[in-house]
Amino acid sequence: MTPNETGHPLPHDVAASLAHVKLRIAAAAREAGRDPAAVNLVAVAKTHPASTIEIAIKAGHRLFGENRVQEAAGKWPDLKARYPDIALHLIGPLQTNKLREAIRLFDTIETLDREKLARALVAERDQGRLLPRCFIQVNIGEEVQKAGIALAEVDGFIRLCRDELALPIDGLMCIPPQDEAPAPFFALLGEIARRNDIATLSMGMSCDYEIAVKLGATHVRVGSAIFGARGPA
Repeated sequence: MTPNETGHPLPHDVAASLAHVKLRIAAAAREAGRDPAAVNLVAVAKTHPASTIEIAIKAGHRLFGENRVQEAAGKWPDLKARYPDIALHLIGPLQTNKLREAIRLFDTIETLDREKLARALVAERDQGRLLPRCFIQVNIGEEVQKAGIALAEVDGFIRLCRDELALPIDGLMCIPPQDEAPAPFFALLGEIARRNDIATLSMGMSCDYEIAVKLGATHVRVGSAIFGARGPA
């Protein structure tokens, strides 16, 4: 398969696009003096069918992300049964009425963003359910239309989740404003992580993952650059 005029493999060739993204991640990491192995690629499979996802699985990839619990429930139980080493991250908003199903489906929830959800996780644990690992989503651009804990509340929320509620907090996640340069927002998330002794940063998507890698991302969430244009949501 030949690349398009930008040098990127055509998006319908999932295996070639996946390999291309991994090469770019590795190059960005080396440019920043980082070990490429320290960066985890979350291949975002939302709206794509299991048959498309399986191309990436057969190419050796094992870390995936989904935005919606209901969509994931229709695709991933069978895939995870056949490929038990897959790890699945929830990267979209989580309603408390979907929490029990999310706990069953996902290995990591990246969108813990409010006290109600944190306490609902505790209630599930108290009933004997094993919780997924959790990232706290930060509203890094303070955008009213986006989910995420407010900047003024983030340190206290981290303390609540990690110290008082003893939730399995692994990292921080953010989505920077679409119409602004992402680097300052990625740097800010890194600063929040450092002062709270958090090493894991989920930041960067198809349009800016190389910038995120250079600014310390340990997880980048890449969908369209691997799977091509999304189908209807």
